[in-house]
Amino acid sequence: MFSQIAFFLLQNPLLKNFFTGDIYRGRLKMLCTPGLNCYSCPAAVTSCPVGAMQLFLAGAKHSVSLFVTGFLVTSGVAFGRLICGFVCPMGLLQDLLYKIKAPKFKARFRYIQYIKYLILALFVMILPFAVRNELSGLGSPWFCKYICPAGTVFGALPLFAANSFLRGFAGVQFAFKLMVASAVLSAAILNYRFFCRVLCPLGAFYSLFNRTAFIKIRFNCEKCVSCGDCSKACHLKIEPPLELNSPECMRCGNCIRACGSSALSYKSERAKS
Repeated sequence: MFSQIAFFLLQNPLLKNFFTGDIYRGRLKMLCTPGLNCYSCPAAVTSCPVGAMQLFLAGAKHSVSLFVTGFLVTSGVAFGRLICGFVCPMGLLQDLLYKIKAPKFKARFRYIQYIKYLILALFVMILPFAVRNELSGLGSPWFCKYICPAGTVFGALPLFAANSFLRGFAGVQFAFKLMVASAVLSAAILNYRFFCRVLCPLGAFYSLFNRTAFIKIRFNCEKCVSCGDCSKACHLKIEPPLELNSPECMRCGNCIRACGSSALSYKSERAKS
């Protein structure tokens, strides 16, 4: 949790902007953060990679280049979904909400977990590229515009709260996004990381690299005593010895900490298996 808070502050150091309603537009906004951190968040100093990818595919070449794809691939190859577990602000928010005392439902989501891949393909890649405005010739950032709860929570709500002028522009689209965000945050109280597991396109992208990423979780079968503590500690209902480095694993380390025999540990690709 402390590492997540540290990464949040690193990506969002301009906390005073939450009160003034300003948005940083300096040169650092040309860079992307590896997590889902909204460009419009008043405290943010970098851009969201999902938003940047949509803008590039939509044809807005003046501020976005192919380095976005390279950055995402490099992050995925190096860390996989470790970014989801430690870096993403949306992950931190959901972890905090999950601490609220309420009935918990530990579901595996064997089928609906694939919705996030559909969102990645359709709302992040296909629609911004294929659907263009007739006058400008540019596409729209469909995921940011119609779905992204991180943009609503960390961007729109603080800006509307601090700026009465902007509140006058809140219409049906914002009301719809507010309903989406409310549903996602409510689900996060009852089920661990619902958005990450079912809806997040960035999580879908990083999951493609989870089995081959440079940093993984290592399992030493010789040390394992088959106690099952690692599986019990996993909020995602993954069984680490059987599903090591599953695409759904966010490498939060709960299984490693729960293992009394040290059969599980982090490793880099160069480490001996």
